[in-house]
Amino acid sequence: MLYRRFGRTELRMPVFSCGGMRYQHSWNDVKPAEIPADNQANLEATIHRAVEAGINHIETARGYGSSEMQLGRILPGFPREKIIVQTKVSPHESSEKFLETFEKSMSLLGLEQVDLFSLHGINTDEILDWSLRKGGCLEAAEQLRREGRVRHIGFSTHGLPRLISKAIESDRFDYVNLHWYWVNDINWPCIEAAARHDMGVFIISPNDKGGRLYEPPPKLVELCAPLTPMEFNDLYCLLRPEVHTLSLGAARPEDFDAHLEALGKLAGAAPLVSEIDARLRAELRRTLGADWVARWDEGIPDWNHVPGDVNIWEILRLANYAKALDLVDFGKMRYNLLGQADHWFPGKNAAEFDDAGIRAAVSRNPFAHRIPGALREAHALLFDRPVGRLGKSED
Repeated sequence: MLYRRFGRTELRMPVFSCGGMRYQHSWNDVKPAEIPADNQANLEATIHRAVEAGINHIETARGYGSSEMQLGRILPGFPREKIIVQTKVSPHESSEKFLETFEKSMSLLGLEQVDLFSLHGINTDEILDWSLRKGGCLEAAEQLRREGRVRHIGFSTHGLPRLISKAIESDRFDYVNLHWYWVNDINWPCIEAAARHDMGVFIISPNDKGGRLYEPPPKLVELCAPLTPMEFNDLYCLLRPEVHTLSLGAARPEDFDAHLEALGKLAGAAPLVSEIDARLRAELRRTLGADWVARWDEGIPDWNHVPGDVNIWEILRLANYAKALDLVDFGKMRYNLLGQADHWFPGKNAAEFDDAGIRAAVSRNPFAHRIPGALREAHALLFDRPVGRLGKSED
């Protein structure tokens, strides 16, 4: 295993983390007796495999259903100094409610202290205000740190870059969990800002949100050869020293194997990764047109400044990769969340909108006249059925 200094926390962080949102029994809180023995055995085998491989950062959240409770059956059995434990609690308007939720997490985990504690889902200005204001959730977390209940405080986010930057520039967080990978590089300036503030950088779900790379389409496999798409994405991310760890949402012990193979190729990987990167970008230009690829997102406003809250930027991004790289299943997975996942995946899809309103909203874009048609084409390609966050169908 390769380890990197996790910013000013000074933790020796493995470049892969064991994310806790795929192996649990339920997305809801359940009674301990309801946990099937085979599910618990699989979870424990997954944790043991991770630690044996040097992946000693175990990451979970209060919002991950039975994950904390099930981890509480195994984590207290490890020497405490051998594992890095992280949990996350969503900020609340009431810091008292936030602290109550933290205590619930600690009770379920069976631990006296967590190494990393995140304010989970700083996705809106309101939630950021709940966090940063006097008497808010961050002050409550800082008191927990003084009491020795948590060692380091960070935040996780699915928010817009300007919001992430605002949280980073507050200089009150030790690390950040955010999205960044080959198919979505919009948050790179945020990572650079985190580096300037000496913050740890944790990449959320690069295999799933980075293109469902565990089930890649044949075209992407061919373009990434001799690496697999998942190996390419791992190496693409880890070649940036500003990135410290990638979350692996393992569902079973063997899910780590492909990533460990990729890590073995990191030394000297830069030329090959650069070659594949150039090949992929050339295919985007060939399929979509060089002008579109260079400028499609120019002057696109945030979804909350678009009539009908249509998330134009996200819709066009997903359509680009669906058309150029055959990432249709990935595009459908993400597109059908629009309007269903609250602030975790905000804005609406392109089922209905006013052409004139859209053209006015994107008037600074060189393709303003084309965008209504591009949105309809994306909807026809990607719409299936509305799906709630974490895969719950909204039929």
